[in-house]
Amino acid sequence: MNDRKIESDIKEKLVAINRITKVVKGGRRFGFAALVVVGNQKGSIGIGQGKSKQVPDAIKKATEVAKRNLIQIPLKEGRTLHHDVKGKNGSGKVFMRAAPAGTGIIAGGPIRSVCEVLGVQDVVAKSLGSSNPHNVLKACVNGLKSQSSPKILAAIRGKKISDVILKREAK
Repeated sequence: MNDRKIESDIKEKLVAINRITKVVKGGRRFGFAALVVVGNQKGSIGIGQGKSKQVPDAIKKATEVAKRNLIQIPLKEGRTLHHDVKGKNGSGKVFMRAAPAGTGIIAGGPIRSVCEVLGVQDVVAKSLGSSNPHNVLKACVNGLKSQSSPKILAAIRGKKISDVILKREAK
């Protein structure tokens, strides 16, 4: 019963669909690969890839994989990142910067999809290097995972969260 509640507030977004052609004796056989990103708009995100002979089946498979691979990302005030983030996967590089309230999501393609399902409302992002949606998406998630919140830093250093935040505000 609790799983149904979690399922209902998960938002899914289709990032890319590729058509794959296999040439056989009788002609061409088409298949489809889908790339999907899912999230609860409260800091949880997952990416998934699915393949099938029909588009809806590929999307369904990708969504199931993404829901199984959900990870938690810390957000500042539930609307932006804690600090500037650089992510890399293959030749896909991503740069994401925290923005003041009211800025919106200034990002393109796969990064925008990630921000929308993650719940990030204010961010400025740029994709550098590869424009392949798979690499950009994975680079974005790698960057977000590498981000550290004051809560995590305080736990590592054995200090109070207020001490870490005061030092950050003083800079």
